Amino acid sequence: MTDRRRRTHPAASGLPNTGALSWRPRVVVVGGGIAGLAAATGLAERGVAVEVIERETYLGGRAGGWTEHRDGAEFPMNRGFHAFFRQYYNLRALLRRTDPALRMLTPVDDYPLVDAAGRRDSFRGLPRTPPWNALVFALRSPTFRLRDLARIEARAAAPLAAVSVPQIYELLDHVDAETFLKSINFPDAARHLAFEVFSRSFFAEPAHLSAAELATMFHIYFLGSNEGLIFDVPNANYDTAMWQPMRQYLEQHDVRFRLGTEATRVDAGARTFRMHIDSGERLDADAVVLATDIAGLQRIVAASAGLGNDLWRARIRRLRTAPPFAVQRLWLDRPVAAQRPAFLGTAGHKPLDNISILERYEREAGQWARAHHGSVVELHCYALGSKSPCRAATRQLHKLYPETAEAHIVFERVLQRNDCPLFAPGSHAHRPGVLTPQPGLVLAGDGIRIDLPVALMERAATTGWWAANRLLSQWGLAGHAVDTVPTSGRWAALRWLARREMQRLR
Repeated sequence: MTDRRRRTHPAASGLPNTGALSWRPRVVVVGGGIAGLAAATGLAERGVAVEVIERETYLGGRAGGWTEHRDGAEFPMNRGFHAFFRQYYNLRALLRRTDPALRMLTPVDDYPLVDAAGRRDSFRGLPRTPPWNALVFALRSPTFRLRDLARIEARAAAPLAAVSVPQIYELLDHVDAETFLKSINFPDAARHLAFEVFSRSFFAEPAHLSAAELATMFHIYFLGSNEGLIFDVPNANYDTAMWQPMRQYLEQHDVRFRLGTEATRVDAGARTFRMHIDSGERLDADAVVLATDIAGLQRIVAASAGLGNDLWRARIRRLRTAPPFAVQRLWLDRPVAAQRPAFLGTAGHKPLDNISILERYEREAGQWARAHHGSVVELHCYALGSKSPCRAATRQLHKLYPETAEAHIVFERVLQRNDCPLFAPGSHAHRPGVLTPQPGLVLAGDGIRIDLPVALMERAATTGWWAANRLLSQWGLAGHAVDTVPTSGRWAALRWLARREMQRLR
């Protein structure tokens, strides 16, 4: 939290905990991912009785981890690489509950990007302060040329450099990211390398992603924050680094966990709720947090007749998921060359989007690699079609890292999922937010609308804290402040140009 311009959003004041009440509220949190754990933490720390229901047998959701077994050997596994940026204030606030110094995280000092022509961009050594970070990145990039930058339509591009949330959605949400970048004459090669990496982080092609979401990402990571462009990663598998300690912390606050349990429907009474789970049990509560993925939210709402109102239920039905993505983890019998980076982003190497060398930062992978004189390599493929990407992704690995072509695969694990939210053009206005028409029922998750400059894991954490605050305030209990990068662009001149452009388009 080094950015002096970061924005603190204070919570409502109130009583310190439920000990000052004549009763103790009970809340069921459905979903043990980042959003659900943030909500559970915010509630339990104020003395609320919390029960967390999680369909998987592990916590963390899409950032969860577990261990696979084969022939008596253990192979730690998770759902793939996640970047813990320094401006993820609310996620880091959650993790600090168990590790105040965040020793569980280790920095990745660079994450180069390479395109099909072999041109490589790097984030190493960039200034941290906007706009110099983006300017130096552009000037030293082999994919940017000064004459290309001179052709950019400055007035039309002003919203990209002066994002204000939520106003940016009024201006650009109806346009897809690819069309917007073409309309401002953004250099083609640079667009494919830099911006495609961002859009595919949302598991969508630029043509299927809202330009407002792309602009917000540019604000969060480049021009809205001086926390820098380098990120951290857990130094061990996600379960041991983050979620097992988090479970222990929450259990000390009397939180109960039901893992491997699926919520089936919610019955809403006059002031209470009854949660039905797949074991046939019924859990009574004063409030409910639905912090599931989109499919889980749609399933529960569809099965819960009378929950909310027709407009809200229609908005839930309209939510869409992004195309499938795949994570392919390979335990190889020989090491990857020492000069390879821990993380490499790719463009033009379809279906491959990035490569991670896990032993460079993850403890369990490092132990395995040393014991077997090998490497643990992870390949990510986003926005997939119907075909399995594994053979094609492995061919791209061999092309980029030729030493892997002769390696024998000791163990391989492939995950293919399609449970990430899609931020399609025109979807923001209809996206359900944390509050619902049903008193005592709130939503959380990275697919839930919150009009703050947050994305991905940070959106999940922020909506979780926000959901807890909404429930705490109705019982007169103090909430938890949340922090974000500035909600508006940092330069008055660019904000003025952006407002002029909005008025022109209207």
